[in-house]
Amino acid sequence: MDLVLFAVIGAIIGARGWQVFFYEWDYYSLHLAEIFMIWHGGMAIQGGLVGAFIVGWIYTRKYQLDFWRMADIAAPGIILGQGIGRIACFLNGDAYGSPTNQGFGLVYPSGTPAYEAYGSQPLWPAEVWEGQWDMVVFALIIILSRWRKLPRGILFLTYIILYSLGRFGLEFLRGDGARYLFNLTSAQWSSVGMIVIALVSAAVLTFSAASYNRKLD
Repeated sequence: MDLVLFAVIGAIIGARGWQVFFYEWDYYSLHLAEIFMIWHGGMAIQGGLVGAFIVGWIYTRKYQLDFWRMADIAAPGIILGQGIGRIACFLNGDAYGSPTNQGFGLVYPSGTPAYEAYGSQPLWPAEVWEGQWDMVVFALIIILSRWRKLPRGILFLTYIILYSLGRFGLEFLRGDGARYLFNLTSAQWSSVGMIVIALVSAAVLTFSAASYNRKLD
């Protein structure tokens, strides 16, 4: 429970920092006093993951716990929480999609960020589909957790890879983020970075586990 408390604090700091410095720095650079107003402008889940990851690593090192084992235990709950969180995004009218330019889509009411951006145009349900994808990843993680031969850490890294793949694809339908190099959003570049780091980490952990098993044999 102590680790959870510190991880939540790290997640809040990371999520807000990610939102400010990677998503909306053009705005916050001119409104520095609003950086600490977490109720204004929101927080980025990818930054929350990074913040919690760093705090978890420091905590487990300090108290001599198995970091990757703890990460595997946390993975199902994290992705389930993300899926539930996207319901809140839908109800709040943020994390919205771009116009479908067709006769279908989500039409948000006045007073929501989506309406302020696009009015009554039908928008892609990007945040709804992301929440559904999170639930699919949750189910896959639960299934994989039954496989006892997985090296420690692989379950958590599989969650990171699957979530990031879904986020990368669905960002093409989002209408609330600036685009940068190769017309990709900050979230897409973050997803690419997380996938690469997760793949490298998975390779290292798998190799280490195989080497350890050979020594036991």
